[in-house]
Amino acid sequence: MTAKTRRLFLTFGALMVLGLAVFLVLSALKENIVYFYSPSDIEETHLSAKRLRVGGLVKDGSADIDGLSATFILTDQIDDISVRYDGALPDLFREGQGIIAEGRFTGDIFIADIVLAKHDETYMPREVADSLKQKGLWQGDAPSDGASQ
Repeated sequence: MTAKTRRLFLTFGALMVLGLAVFLVLSALKENIVYFYSPSDIEETHLSAKRLRVGGLVKDGSADIDGLSATFILTDQIDDISVRYDGALPDLFREGQGIIAEGRFTGDIFIADIVLAKHDETYMPREVADSLKQKGLWQGDAPSDGASQ
């Protein structure tokens, strides 16, 4: 066997091993991937025991928080979804705020076991904003108290 043939076999073998590794990783991830949907993206076919990640805005006047139990309506201004969550809500959670909820549908109600509150792109931590102001480099007009308006 010539050196060129040996290199060809080694390259082919390495590509086969790499392809097998990629296949195994992707097949293992397939079971754990949670897709993101907006309320208008969800169809009746998705209302199963499948785990979903739903994102949108908390509808004004819909949040009912009783201790560690909360129900609210998640909207994308087209469709609405009723969400129930048992646990401590994030500090950034409020009506009109964008959130992502992860869980499953039970009937027409989305039972979330994880709720993540999102902030807008103008958010800047107070420490960073104060540091930029002290250095004279502040160019934003967002509040420096760490809250987004």
